Amino acid sequence: MRKFNIRKVLDGLTAGSSSSASQQQQQQQQPAAAAAAASSGTREPEITETLQSEHFQLCKTVRHGFPYQPSALAFDPVQKILVVGTQTGALRLFGRPGVECHCQHDSGAAVIQLQFLINEGALVSALADDTLHLWNLRQKRPAILHSLKFCRERITFCHLPFQSKWLYVGTERGNIHIVNVESFTLSGYVIMWNKAIELSSKSHPGPVVHISDNPMDEGKLLIGFESGTVALWDLKSKKADYRYTYDEAIHSVAWHHEGKQFICSHSDGTLTIWNVRSPAKPVQTITPHGKQLKDGKKPEPCKPILKVEFKTTRSGEPFIILSGGLSYDTVGRRPCLTVMHGKSTAVLEMDYSIVDFLTLCETPYPNDFQEPYAVVVLLEKDLVLIDLAQNGYPIFENPYPLSIHESPVTCCEYFADCPVDLIPALYSVGARQKRQGYSKKEWPINGGNWGLGAQSYPEIIITGHADGSVKFWDASAITLQVLYKLKTSKVFEKSRNKEDRPNTDIVDEDPYAIQIVSWCPESRMLCIAGVSAHVIIYRFSKQDVITEVIPMLEVRLLYEINDVETPEGEQPPPLSTPVGSSNSQPIPPQSHPSTSSSSSDGLRDNVPCLKVKNSPLKQSPGYQTELVIQLVWVGGEPPQQITSLAVNSSYGLVVFGNCSGIAMVDYLQKAVLLNLGTIELYGSNDPYRREPRSPRKSRQPSGAGLCDITEGTVVPEDRCKSPTSAKMSRKLSLPTDLKPDIDVKDNSFSRSRSSSVTSIDKESREAISALHFCETFTRKADSSPSPCLWVGTTLGTVLVITLNLPPAGEQRMLQPVIVSPSGTILRLKGAILRMAFLDATGCLMPPAYEPWKEHSVPEEKDEKDKLKKRRPVSVSPSSSQEISENQYAVICSEKQAKVISLPTQNCAYKQNITETSFVLRGDIVTLGNSVCLACFCANGHIMTFSLPSLRPLLDVYYLPLTNMRIARTFCFTNNGQALYLVSPTEIQRLTYSQETCENLQEMLGELFTPVETPEAPNRGFFKGLFGGGAQSLDREELFGESASGKASRSLAQHIPGPGGIEGVKGAASGVVGELARARLALDERGQKLGDLEERTAAMLSSADSFSKHAHEMMLKYKDKKWYQF
Repeated sequence: MRKFNIRKVLDGLTAGSSSSASQQQQQQQQPAAAAAAASSGTREPEITETLQSEHFQLCKTVRHGFPYQPSALAFDPVQKILVVGTQTGALRLFGRPGVECHCQHDSGAAVIQLQFLINEGALVSALADDTLHLWNLRQKRPAILHSLKFCRERITFCHLPFQSKWLYVGTERGNIHIVNVESFTLSGYVIMWNKAIELSSKSHPGPVVHISDNPMDEGKLLIGFESGTVALWDLKSKKADYRYTYDEAIHSVAWHHEGKQFICSHSDGTLTIWNVRSPAKPVQTITPHGKQLKDGKKPEPCKPILKVEFKTTRSGEPFIILSGGLSYDTVGRRPCLTVMHGKSTAVLEMDYSIVDFLTLCETPYPNDFQEPYAVVVLLEKDLVLIDLAQNGYPIFENPYPLSIHESPVTCCEYFADCPVDLIPALYSVGARQKRQGYSKKEWPINGGNWGLGAQSYPEIIITGHADGSVKFWDASAITLQVLYKLKTSKVFEKSRNKEDRPNTDIVDEDPYAIQIVSWCPESRMLCIAGVSAHVIIYRFSKQDVITEVIPMLEVRLLYEINDVETPEGEQPPPLSTPVGSSNSQPIPPQSHPSTSSSSSDGLRDNVPCLKVKNSPLKQSPGYQTELVIQLVWVGGEPPQQITSLAVNSSYGLVVFGNCSGIAMVDYLQKAVLLNLGTIELYGSNDPYRREPRSPRKSRQPSGAGLCDITEGTVVPEDRCKSPTSAKMSRKLSLPTDLKPDIDVKDNSFSRSRSSSVTSIDKESREAISALHFCETFTRKADSSPSPCLWVGTTLGTVLVITLNLPPAGEQRMLQPVIVSPSGTILRLKGAILRMAFLDATGCLMPPAYEPWKEHSVPEEKDEKDKLKKRRPVSVSPSSSQEISENQYAVICSEKQAKVISLPTQNCAYKQNITETSFVLRGDIVTLGNSVCLACFCANGHIMTFSLPSLRPLLDVYYLPLTNMRIARTFCFTNNGQALYLVSPTEIQRLTYSQETCENLQEMLGELFTPVETPEAPNRGFFKGLFGGGAQSLDREELFGESASGKASRSLAQHIPGPGGIEGVKGAASGVVGELARARLALDERGQKLGDLEERTAAMLSSADSFSKHAHEMMLKYKDKKWYQF
């Protein structure tokens, strides 16, 4: 998470004017320097830039993950499409794996109910703001065709019979209105509550909680009221045939398919089964989870049964499936779904509370044997599908990427255009992590069709989580699939309980949470930084390994030098060993310091926050621990959290920094190379003229480093925020006796945004905010590029450290890497966010890398010889550079971007990105064959700039920074892709490439596919002859305007939807937009004509087969008398 400017604003008010004056001077000098360079004829050669504004367009592509705060569920049994509605008005439609679609109601009101128009490619949604919407699903991006807003009554329940165009809408007042789904207008036919219940009843029956028609007689409507009354309403005679009363509130009602019985679920945990014709009392009362008392008394009441379904099978007993109804004494018991089948009752425990469930059946007809085969259960944070056909009711393996939030996401990285062998490699190691015991059957929600994936490059998303896990996802085209999960907490000792926890923890919960991920796709080296100031380096291997001793280093990184005026001369000495008051010798990796050493005044010192395991560690194929680095407590002060991290496989180095300083580690030799306070990096060139001595000397001894562990420390409410921002507010779990005596008068203890960074450290506490390894010119006088590290700080400084690497091969393991500051300092406004380098032609130069190979396999002798000769340098055009060629450094800060020409260090181009806001994320990315800078600002703007000239190409207001999660997870990648966490459970992907926006239509899947509706169940000869079987009803005759008149205008208001032609919103205005609209209209018309043709052909063939059958029947029965039939 990028730093916010609150502290800087305060610092700007309190800081002396000297620093601001020096900044102004520098800003005035920069354009002057550029002008001088131009006049002296050393102007950089012009690079032709191919990117123009028309190459950019911003649009959302897909949303992945579990729908946040779900509230409703529906299924189309013919199309095999599932839809989930949420409390924020979102809809998520699921078809076959890979076919998903996200839609949003503009009002943002909660979805209370969803009803498919089965096999019609349409859906009705009912919202908490009393609106009904009709969605057209016959297009790739569904749109609302009609809306109806109820003005005087609140909607509580809807029912749309199969193959009917009349929707019954029940309200809070107990009335039922009828909506024509085709025109989305109200019928004049209304069922008033007072007509439906007993006239002698003195009280209101409550809201309508259920409506359904008798499966065998569409003219009879069953209406359930909350109070416990149920009425069977005759639609033709407009009166109630029967009324059923029970003294407990009703939650749901379900029919037996023969229409002679129905079942109700109640608030006391009972189920009542009623015969339609005997309303006096229920045939049977069941308390599924009630303890049966011996003396025939009623069982004890249980929790409400929120929903019940009654499903029949041809060959055996019916299924009664219900949610809720547990007894009150089962405290702490998880939510359950109960499946009653004949004599057996199965109680299936769920991980989260049940929002809704549906039974999936073979037939869409309510008057046929239902033959249930699965139950889909929508939980608060998961979607579970249970196989009813197998013993033990196993669950299906969920193919959708719904486990993003298994542990809260704390950071995100996105890589487009990865090496092609990466996804198969990660998939093969991840396949071993699969759980067993799933249903053997195919996933039954398999409607829709895949889109045509126009994008062929591999994309990978990495998510870091609060429990220390890291997940790799295949995000190629517009799908998402988990590849591999790494648990970083495996290397640490776990505390069994609260009391057992080490008191060195610096966070109360989630001590392993991932804050930063640094990954090199080519070498597959992975490095993570965690919330407990720990860094772990991982190497990818396809083989098992048992690590006897986990290699470990402890780094004492602090901002303190004992009263030395200038630690370094003008020419700093090479830093082959750590300087300052750090450990002067690299700690051998085998040592596991287990006891905490305390300094003389009894404060915690030299102890890490977490304890590394000292038992052998079995590591499966995949990512295996190479080295654990931990920052230690210093003089009673906890280590500051890591704010930046970089790893380089070619150099064998990892570097990280925080607000105390910077540390570099050689992970091949397992040695600390550099350990400096930030000020020491400047040497004598510090623009702030800070005294590099301990700020703690000016404090009272009692408050040594604990000065602001006060009640004022902010604890974020949302758990997902906990291990976030670069310098995070956190609650420290410290013993109370260590809390300092704070002198109220001393303003140096003013609270600040992060623990242990007080205003006394104002200028001096400069955090490391960006790190970049590269092969470039380190000083003005350099004639050739060499390996170096560029360091960016929160005060807008860029410093360069030169790296002197021993030759590759055996020498690399024997000789030390020599590290020294180069003296090069560059300045920008605002904290540095990102750095990158371009060659003389304007192409991006990636940092050097070592291609991946299996580490543990012994090499052939020839290979070794080759290695000795070869220095692993950059695989970019820069490695073969001639001396005359220059490079460009691109530096992006919170406020501005600069392009610096190297080796001259002239500012070639400069762009102030924002004056009033600040950049949260900036990435230098490739698009087409060019490079650009993409930025996301806190004011919600997404901007792109050409490189190297920094011309503005795109500036779109996208979304305001509503919470820290967006800021923490937003990232851009190559080929015009970007993403962020839009909710705690969902990833939103977007594109800023015009080409991707245009291809999106083809890439999206089809939700609707033409499918024949199954044949209606056969009524049988006798049922037809004697009036049994299903009775049909001409609803048009009852509800049409001619019969029932017009509805009251003030009751509901019709709102036409934004329409059927998809993509119009996304299409730009002007000619392009018009063409897009015309093309889409033609497509849609073509599609409809195609459908019509198919239907005509189907009708012809069915007519043909009918005439054939009729002829056969006539021949068969020609000579038989009527009594012989």
